[in-house]
Amino acid sequence: MSASSTDLPSPLRPRWGREVVLVALLSLAQSAIYAVVRLADVLSRGPLVEAEAKLNTSASARPWFDLVYQLLGIGFALVPVALALFLMNRDRVWAASGVTLADVRPAALRTGLDLRRPVSDLLRGTGLFLVIGVGTLGVYATGRALGITAEILPNNLSAYWWTVPVLLLAAAKNGILEEVLLLGYGVDRLEKLRWAPWVIVLVLAVFRASYHLYQGIGPFIGNVLMGLLFGFLYLRWRRVMPFVLAHTFIDAVGFLGPGILAAVDPR
Repeated sequence: MSASSTDLPSPLRPRWGREVVLVALLSLAQSAIYAVVRLADVLSRGPLVEAEAKLNTSASARPWFDLVYQLLGIGFALVPVALALFLMNRDRVWAASGVTLADVRPAALRTGLDLRRPVSDLLRGTGLFLVIGVGTLGVYATGRALGITAEILPNNLSAYWWTVPVLLLAAAKNGILEEVLLLGYGVDRLEKLRWAPWVIVLVLAVFRASYHLYQGIGPFIGNVLMGLLFGFLYLRWRRVMPFVLAHTFIDAVGFLGPGILAAVDPR
């Protein structure tokens, strides 16, 4: 099938629109709604700068149960990713029934969620990690100084033998969940809905930032900028793996070295 995605029959476009909304509500949009409520709750209690945003919290005082809860949380968080890839693969069924689609390759190949280009993906991911990592520290320090960012505590797990592996899995989960859903799936579906490229990049960047609002206004602004860069580059590269790697590296360093944030906090 070589026709442009703009040739999609109009009766099918509402289907993709409803699909995007449902997948979002099962995953990142749900987090965004909670983040907005959390921000309102925090602001009603006092200055934002005095609030704490805790990540990776314990679910049980008993180590083995805590481990099970952590692994379950990571596993179930990735179900929407599996659903999104499954729905993208269903495009091949529509194409087989006569519907004209621009690209009916398997979802992993279509989004670049594969290991075909390990060297270039790693180099690009590392470069993005360095750029975004330095930028994140700058945005955090500025936000704390201006009083628009809560104190972020990235690791609140007790020290067990499994703590580091779980934190690494949590970092990988965040990278896969956010980048596959936003860039891989989100861009694919919004293009099918005939959205302009700049609109797609802007909307997804703001959406990315919205579920970080519980951390304050500073992280919201920082994630908008990160989303704009990621969206622009994804439209050029059409491979999600560099962004998954970059996001995983950023979170892994933040989770395993929480003192980094404390070191740049001017308060």
